[in-house]
Amino acid sequence: VYEENYKADFEKLGLEYFYTLIDDAIARVIRSEGGYIWACKNYDGDVMSDMVSTAFGSLAMMTSVLCSPDGKFEYEAAHGTVTRHYYKYKETGEMTSTNPMATIFAWSGALRKRGEMDGLADLQNFADQLEGACFDTLYSGIMTKDLVGLAEGIDAKAVTTDKFIAEIRKNLEKRLA
Repeated sequence: VYEENYKADFEKLGLEYFYTLIDDAIARVIRSEGGYIWACKNYDGDVMSDMVSTAFGSLAMMTSVLCSPDGKFEYEAAHGTVTRHYYKYKETGEMTSTNPMATIFAWSGALRKRGEMDGLADLQNFADQLEGACFDTLYSGIMTKDLVGLAEGIDAKAVTTDKFIAEIRKNLEKRLA
């Protein structure tokens, strides 16, 4: 497939292609600083991207965009610990500190794309402001438990999912005022 369909274009663009086994690919990814395209089948890409995001911070900070050849898009969040947290809440009633960032960014990405497709600048701006409100919340030191240990240079405080979303909402309302 590479030889027939992509080799000439890769050479023209100065891109290198090589095949490697998945364990070697993982080792390269973990040690690298990026700068490459990693083409995977859907399941492999799903599992490997989850592994990479966890290695570099938190699975809950990663979204995924699937682009079909016919111009359709799907924005989704990594699923991570959501199921485990839900069952813990269901069994004990204990409020969890589940990070909703990937879900929010999946929605904002989809909204931005819809705005782009329909020429709705206000919708695109809303998506930008929603993401900005998320970052404002993190930079203020309010975050979910999974991020507290990763925060550097700020006094980080772990809050429940509900409290985190409420803080994002406050910051979004400030940005939209």
